[in-house]
Amino acid sequence: MFKRVGGHVHDVALWPSGIVLGLWGVHRLLVRIGGLMSLVVQVWGPGACFTQPGLTAERVSYPVMTPTAAMGALKAVYWKPEFEYRITHIEVLAPIKQFTLRRNETTEVVSLADAASGRRRVDTAANRAQRNALCLKDVSYRIHAQINRFPHADKPEAAYRDQFRRRVETGRCFSQPFLGTREFPAYFGQPDDSSAVEVSAELGLVLHSIDYTTTPRRSRWFRAKLTAGVMEVPKHGLTEEQL
Repeated sequence: MFKRVGGHVHDVALWPSGIVLGLWGVHRLLVRIGGLMSLVVQVWGPGACFTQPGLTAERVSYPVMTPTAAMGALKAVYWKPEFEYRITHIEVLAPIKQFTLRRNETTEVVSLADAASGRRRVDTAANRAQRNALCLKDVSYRIHAQINRFPHADKPEAAYRDQFRRRVETGRCFSQPFLGTREFPAYFGQPDDSSAVEVSAELGLVLHSIDYTTTPRRSRWFRAKLTAGVMEVPKHGLTEEQL
């Protein structure tokens, strides 16, 4: 069968519907693009907050899902140190709506080791502050990604894709996926035929990826653009020196 993605028609292989576990109906398509097979997963939820890195105290969400958030959702379902996901593009399936959220947050954080041992305690009443967040409401996205093997991988890409497929069909995941922050759980399932929203806009600099192997960790960025509801994600992001 064929599927229209971002204005182009691609060959699509569709597996039978997966098993529903609780609230999870999990499924995905494989789309062949440029000779490579891409995973396609649809995620949605009642709320999301993809926090802009410079606005963490009074949180302000990006208007669309970021590649790092999309990668986190996929890793929650299936991850191995032999490969990484590369997000190629994200389709926005629901109108972009915002809402504000006020909550109490503690200004002091204790490490898990200190909390478990009882070496350090925090008076949450004395270290409490009210903070506002500008979040997204009733979101829905279609994530397109590829699997990139590392040199030490001992299996072909197809094997990892099949393992991903088996996990999602049986409703298994390492942890519950979420939309930016853990208070916004993500539902995901079989991509449907819903069209991307007819919205085009320049989104400015958006977080592309984070390199956790360096100290301090380094972020990469890209100049995002929404074209007919589709945000293309470049293979490599820009460092702060390249901006």
